[in-house]
Amino acid sequence: MATKKTATKEKKVENRTVVNRAVITHPIITEKAVTMSGQDKYVFLVKKESTKPEVKKTVEGVYKVEVDQVHVINTKPKTRRLGRTIGVKSGYKKAIVTLKKGHKLDILPH
Repeated sequence: MATKKTATKEKKVENRTVVNRAVITHPIITEKAVTMSGQDKYVFLVKKESTKPEVKKTVEGVYKVEVDQVHVINTKPKTRRLGRTIGVKSGYKKAIVTLKKGHKLDILPH
């Protein structure tokens, strides 16, 4: 019996960061969020499954800024009634992103 040599293929993987834009849904623009932007804090609506490191990496990749801190707030779903009908107002997750000194985002009206 002859022995067969199996060729091993080596795959070169580039060291590049993949930015998942699906983590951030959209920025939240409220009076409180606009006030917080003066302190370099910006509020985003994010997916419920997302984590703080994912949010940080996505904001840094999409907006080309450096993130200092990420705080996450989970809001639970609430039941609402309209006459006899009982409905549910869906819950959401929002992230408050603090940028490092000298970095700004131009997503909020001033």
